Amino acid sequence: MDESAIIIEHLAKKYPDVTALNDLSLQVAKGEMFGLLGPNGAGKTTTINILCGLLKPTSGNATICGYDVQKESAKVKEIIGVCIQETAVYPYLTGVENVELFGSLHTMDKATLNTRRDQLLKKVGLAQDSKRRAGKYSGGMKRRLSLILALINDPQIAFLDEPTVAMDPQSRHAVWDFLKELKKEQKTLILTTHYMEEAEELCDRVGIIDHGKLIAVGSPKELIAQNGVKNLEEVFIKLTGRNIREDV
Repeated sequence: MDESAIIIEHLAKKYPDVTALNDLSLQVAKGEMFGLLGPNGAGKTTTINILCGLLKPTSGNATICGYDVQKESAKVKEIIGVCIQETAVYPYLTGVENVELFGSLHTMDKATLNTRRDQLLKKVGLAQDSKRRAGKYSGGMKRRLSLILALINDPQIAFLDEPTVAMDPQSRHAVWDFLKELKKEQKTLILTTHYMEEAEELCDRVGIIDHGKLIAVGSPKELIAQNGVKNLEEVFIKLTGRNIREDV
């Protein structure tokens, strides 16, 4: 594997009534788009929260670009961007005001922020609606705005937790094109999604986790061939079963 952007070693997160992560080890190469897949409650968001310094693991460790996520969290936060699962925008601010606020929090200089702001608003199709209050946006528009907020600081690594949920097909494909552009810029992208066709289309490799354990890892084509099925969704169902899961 190329030089690793993310190294996870024996990561575990245990609560009194559930084990969210169970001895997870994984490496993600620099410039890779990696899909972290799994049923509801499998441990995807827990993994991202630990890597972003929002949650302390019970045991194990992880590094991002060589920085320990627990001991050097300030350094880690300088080089990452995070689009969390729950849409996090300020509803009484306009779209552009949300972007400028987050850029200011990253202490970006005004000229760089303005340039980056305009580029991102255009690329995700929000330029014409940028002066509307975000509270008036549709669910898909809020998700696109959340994506901009995660990327405004031009991070080396971006964690995208269900970034296209609630989007119509046109918006989803526009975001796909945008993420492909980021990959050409050698950004490292960690994507969680329940849309298996999205992971199959975008990701260099995927890791499937279930009950906090990594149960498969490889390129979509490799996993499809190994399991003798037609697509990644069939791989997912074969490995994780058909029982309906609830979030935990």
